[in-house]
Amino acid sequence: MAPDPRLPVVIVAGIHADARKEVVDRLLRAVPGSVALHHDLTGAAGGTVRRLIRDATGLLSEDGAPLVNDCACCALREDLVPELERLAGAGLTRLAVVELWDSVEPKGMAEVVVEHGGDDVVLTNVITAVDPALVLPYLANGDDLAEAGLAAAPTDQRTVGDTWARQLEYAPVLALVDNEEADDEDRALLAQLHPTARQVAADSGELAEAAFAGFDIEAAAAAQHPACALLPQDADDAGVTTLVWHRRRPFHPERLYEALEDLCCAAARSRGRFWLADRPDTLLAWDSAGGALCVENAGPWLASLPDAAWEMVPPMRRAAAAMDWHPEHGDCCQHLVFTSPGLDRDGLERLLESCLLTDAEYEAGRDGWKHLPAAFDSLLDPV
Repeated sequence: MAPDPRLPVVIVAGIHADARKEVVDRLLRAVPGSVALHHDLTGAAGGTVRRLIRDATGLLSEDGAPLVNDCACCALREDLVPELERLAGAGLTRLAVVELWDSVEPKGMAEVVVEHGGDDVVLTNVITAVDPALVLPYLANGDDLAEAGLAAAPTDQRTVGDTWARQLEYAPVLALVDNEEADDEDRALLAQLHPTARQVAADSGELAEAAFAGFDIEAAAAAQHPACALLPQDADDAGVTTLVWHRRRPFHPERLYEALEDLCCAAARSRGRFWLADRPDTLLAWDSAGGALCVENAGPWLASLPDAAWEMVPPMRRAAAAMDWHPEHGDCCQHLVFTSPGLDRDGLERLLESCLLTDAEYEAGRDGWKHLPAAFDSLLDPV
């Protein structure tokens, strides 16, 4: 078989800046002829983004890219693909390492490379660099990125915790740097947050191998979609617990809304999908880190769609629904996962159970559920 003539591209992400730089440096040394591209967004407030290109010997070039729509990430997208195409055209680079800035999430950049990289570029993997001792402190950090000086745009409303969680959970490979302060609890937390990830030591030969292993953009997106996400399983190790809570009965909207603060504070990380009695056709996504919660409308449950519409649904989602189908409610369900050191499993389960419809409320059926207090309107239907 003839070798692939396209330029291999690996994305290295991570809010742990020192760990990320170490991983990139090791890749440059391990793969002769490799080049790293990094867009530094630190000075974005001044109207420009710095593009740095280096190899194992040091800095090769430095240039500025103008902001696009006052968005540093937009400037990154506009500038990255032409640079990759230039490197591919020159034919001298064996591997292009795209080192993302601290708060840039790999999902969007991976999709940019795949969709706009042309015929000369191929994304061969996405790696998130991790300092195991910093997993919990960053995950539990509810500060806005702007407060930490890490906002990618004036309108960036993400927090440190939720940004880090998405960086961690999207990548199929986690590259771990050595930190003697990391303990068994840190390692257990990392394993439970992303149990399907391949963990490689940054100083091992596995790192370079992982950079070329291959990447499935559709599978990666599906694994993050709330309807078919590859959520962690029940676990308990080294003081870290993961609770998987799965029920069929819908939530009472008012009781759940009143319990949100306690539920968000109960775990360092929680995510999944759920349904409310007053919105029985709507699949709702739950995403919480650092005490901050994001609840979003993720579209309709498959059970609420006409048969003809199923053909337009991705196969992975249809398969996920079929595996979890209920004769009465279809794919409608509560499927929430909570992961944290010191998790109060029993107390959390009691709180969640208290938010479900009672027997009498449930027997009122959908017609009766419509009259329940619409407590989530402020979150889901902002004015």
